[in-house]
Amino acid sequence: MPGDFFCSFFRALFVYFYSMNIFLDESLCKGNLVPFSYTRHVSDIRVGIFTIKEKWEKLTSAHIYLDEKVAPGNCIRMDAHIIPSKNNFTQLLEGNYSTAKRVQYPWDIYLLNDWAIRNDLEMLQPFLPAISSLGTNQIINPGNVYADQTARLNFSMINASAGPVYIGKNAEVMEGSMLRGPLAICDNAVVKMGAKIYGATTIGPNCVVGGEIKNTVLLANSNKAHDGYLGDTVIGEWCNLGAGTSNSNVKNTASAVKFFLHDNEEGIDAGSKAGLLMGDYSRCAINTTFNTGTTVGVCCNIFGPGMLPKFTGNFLWGKERYIFEKAIKDIDNWKKFKGSRVTEYEIASLKKLYHHQ
Repeated sequence: MPGDFFCSFFRALFVYFYSMNIFLDESLCKGNLVPFSYTRHVSDIRVGIFTIKEKWEKLTSAHIYLDEKVAPGNCIRMDAHIIPSKNNFTQLLEGNYSTAKRVQYPWDIYLLNDWAIRNDLEMLQPFLPAISSLGTNQIINPGNVYADQTARLNFSMINASAGPVYIGKNAEVMEGSMLRGPLAICDNAVVKMGAKIYGATTIGPNCVVGGEIKNTVLLANSNKAHDGYLGDTVIGEWCNLGAGTSNSNVKNTASAVKFFLHDNEEGIDAGSKAGLLMGDYSRCAINTTFNTGTTVGVCCNIFGPGMLPKFTGNFLWGKERYIFEKAIKDIDNWKKFKGSRVTEYEIASLKKLYHHQ
C-alpha cells in the first residue's frame, strides 16, 4: 500500500538522521568466526574493500559502538556479522533482515567477497570516477576500473569485463601483472611483477602479493610476496607466507571440503572449494603446502616436511608450544618491516589468548 511505503520511507529517514548510534553485537557470532575473531571484533573483519564496521560508518555517519557497557541507551542493536550495503542498510536499521548477508563462518569472507566488492564500489562511485587514462596499461572495460590518483600502475593487463577493479591510495601494481575483476587492491598494497590475480580477491591495506591468487582475502599488513598459489583462502593480519607456499582448494575426488574451527570437533562443510584459513601473526616456511580445508591459528610458525595437519591450534612453533615472550619479540620484528611496533594492547590480548588454550 502507498501509505505503508511512505511510513517505511519516513521511518528510515528518521533512523538515518536522528538515531545515529549503532551497537554491533558479536556475542552470538564470535565463536563461529575463529581464528579471526580471536584477535579482533567481528565487525573488524574485512569483506570486499572495507571492514564491516567501516561500511556502517561510511553508509550512516553513525557513532559505532562495539562494547555494550559504553553504548548509549538509544543504540540500534545489530549483529556484528551482518554486512550492510548501499541498497539495504536502511532496511537493516529498521529491523528488516530479509536481504541481509552474513559472515556466519570464516569461509563466508571469500564466498561473499564478489558481492561485497561490487557493493562497496557502488558506495564509492560518486566520489571515485573510473580510470581516465590507460597510460601504458592494457585494460578491458576501463569504465569498470577505479584507481585513486595516487595509485601507481604501468605495463599491466587489467580485465574488468567480469567485475570491477579497485586500486586504492598509494597502491602499486608493478609491471607485467595480470588482474581480473572483481578485485580490490587496498591502500598502500603492492602487487609484485608478473602477479596473476583472479576475482574475487581483496588485497588488504599494506599487503604485498605475488604469484597466483584466486578468490582470496588478505585482511591487512600481510605478505605473500613470491610465487605459489592461494585459492579460496583468508589470510589474517601480520602474516608472512614463504616463497613457493601453495594451498590446495579442491579435493581429488571433487567432494565437499570440511574446515575444523576447534580441536576435537566435527568439521563443517564449506563447499567443494575451500583452501586455507590463517589467523593473525602466523607465518610459514618456504615451499609450505597446505591441504584443502586447513585452519592455522593465531601466532604460529609453520614448518616441517610433508603435508601439514588440517587443524593447527594457536601459538605453535613447528610442533612445539611457542614461548610467549619469544612470540611477542618475533611479532615485533615482523611489524618493524612495515614501520610499526607491537602495542601494549596487542600484548595483553595475546597473553589472554595464550593462557586460555
